Amino acid sequence: MARIAIVVGHALTGTYCEALAEAYRRGAVEAGHQTALINTATMSFDPVLRGGYRTLQSLEPELLAARDAIVAADHLVFIFPLWLGTLPAIFKGFLERVIQPDIFEAAKSGHFVTPWKGKSVRVVMTMGMPGFVYRWYYGAHALKMLRRNILAFLGAGPIRSTIYGTVEGVTPERRAQWISDMEMHGRRAT
Repeated sequence: MARIAIVVGHALTGTYCEALAEAYRRGAVEAGHQTALINTATMSFDPVLRGGYRTLQSLEPELLAARDAIVAADHLVFIFPLWLGTLPAIFKGFLERVIQPDIFEAAKSGHFVTPWKGKSVRVVMTMGMPGFVYRWYYGAHALKMLRRNILAFLGAGPIRSTIYGTVEGVTPERRAQWISDMEMHGRRAT
């Protein structure tokens, strides 16, 4: 069975992103997988990497626990909304903070490391616009940035993605189907 870390990268609680994460977790637990659910909206941490990569910034207890869950996981799930064309600032800050300890020393000496090698990933994005418009017209640049510049850079793979567009404008039946889809992905750990 897989060890799965599920991260909700949102500034608010009670969101559809949170519901998708709970559905993924429910499916994973039903299938016997171990899960850790991390929700940036309920955490207390400084999302700013104050010293960049010049000084190592200590992790607050909740960030340390999140990092430990990510390091221990075989499979990672990141669920977040598209805000202003990219990741919410709290989610980007979360990633910068939890990743820094793993790449700090190597970065100082000009080397690259792949601490997430062997970890598969599911990225789930929600947005107000239709998903096909985001992919076709906008080129899915935030998704591409996350996949290539963060996840693949750290060695993660395979990286799968799901985009749920027009979230507030779809029918309750469609939203229920998406919840069901997340439960299925959780059962399969994909």
